[in-house]
Amino acid sequence: MARPWVHNGRMSPFISLTRHSVTDITTWLPVAREALAPLASQPGCLGSEIGAAIDDPSLMIVVTHWESVGAYRRALSAFDVKAQSIPFLSTAIDEPSAFEVLHRNAPDGTTDYTSARAADADSVRLGESAGEHIPPRA
Repeated sequence: MARPWVHNGRMSPFISLTRHSVTDITTWLPVAREALAPLASQPGCLGSEIGAAIDDPSLMIVVTHWESVGAYRRALSAFDVKAQSIPFLSTAIDEPSAFEVLHRNAPDGTTDYTSARAADADSVRLGESAGEHIPPRA
């Protein structure tokens, strides 16, 4: 069965982005670096960044890039990630933080990906699978 979210044999990439409201960057940044290290060292992690908002010095972001959502989910189950990274990431602003890449424009060209979300993703809750395989949205 064809998987439209696979491009050239690879799953569509995945990004995790969390925003953090920070009162003191001088104490927050070293903690963020240390907490991010175990997550960024997991297989499938393509890189990570910590950034500061230009217009609001109290707003920071943490971004990790992944080969696929599966690589990210496997990374979250590593012991050192559970012990060090997840407690830090849980201090983020409560909002969606998981994003699938739908378009990439890079020096080696552009790539469009089809969403991997199932067509019934907004109507079927976790544990209530409507079937063995639900195709992605058209």
